[in-house]
Amino acid sequence: MIDFTQITFESIYIHKVGNKLRDEGIEVSDKNLNLENEDTKKYLLRYFLSPFSNNEVYNFHYPTDLNLNDTYTFAKRIFAKPENLYELSIDVSKHLYEKSSHPKINGGEFCICYFKDCLFEGQKTDAIGLFKSEKKDIFLKLTSSKIGHESGVNIDKLDKGCLIFNLEEENGYKVCIVDSNKSNDTQYWKDDFLSITPASDNYHFTKDFLSITKDFITKQIPEDFKISKAEKIDFLNRSVDYFKKHETFDKQEFESEVFADSSVIESFRKFDENYRQENEVELSDNFDISVQAVKKQARVFKNVLKLDKNFDIYIHGNSELIEQGIDESGRKYYKIFYEQEN
Repeated sequence: MIDFTQITFESIYIHKVGNKLRDEGIEVSDKNLNLENEDTKKYLLRYFLSPFSNNEVYNFHYPTDLNLNDTYTFAKRIFAKPENLYELSIDVSKHLYEKSSHPKINGGEFCICYFKDCLFEGQKTDAIGLFKSEKKDIFLKLTSSKIGHESGVNIDKLDKGCLIFNLEEENGYKVCIVDSNKSNDTQYWKDDFLSITPASDNYHFTKDFLSITKDFITKQIPEDFKISKAEKIDFLNRSVDYFKKHETFDKQEFESEVFADSSVIESFRKFDENYRQENEVELSDNFDISVQAVKKQARVFKNVLKLDKNFDIYIHGNSELIEQGIDESGRKYYKIFYEQEN
């Protein structure tokens, strides 16, 4: 999705942004840093960019008018005049400070970068990078004559990151984020500072439709129909298989191949409609399937039948090859049919 092999580092400014609740303030740098050492530049790019290989895509948003989203407005001004990055980076830092009022938010170095020649889904474009380092690691320095230590940033642990690609300005740009803190009470980076929403693209169409299907099979089907756990797993397997075997999604085709029975299809359509309304999800019934989204979502489609604490049966295919029953003494059993033993 994102290719950084041709990227060039244009400029970077680093300001220190504290916690507003603790009145820690902002420390503004006074110059653009010169990255003359190629190894340092390489490590810095690794720190900034390596977490963004297969991220979800978002757009800036605002309930009434997109231009009231401050970070979006700053991005527009930076893309229009990259030479004004220093002055605008201070404005962005002030905006971040205003949103850093939760007691659990840590202050840290806030880096604002301008990149050229990023490839986003095959399109060459400029990008703005916003990165915040909130945690420090201790590094030992060992030589034959001296042992010491330093405090610094681990290049494989980016705390907060955002890449804004200069694409689809009218829709709120293409935005990717990193946030190492998954706690709901410190989601200020995504919700307050950036204010972004999932993009209406093939990745999210694929991801959301797989989520709807999983919820329907695991929650709704058992209420509407009498099915075994093996049959439920078979539905999950067929759902994922459809997305793995097809390049494009067609809702009617999907319903026919996965559910087959008209009663199940009707139940699924009602569930899908209610899910979209309750969760305010906008989905297309026809779209190109995202391979990245399928790989990510397939991990939560469990195909294991757990029997007490003695056996786990992994069901990967035809549910007709497994039969459930009860013997004369009342013990439950599964009968499995196969052709080859490996």
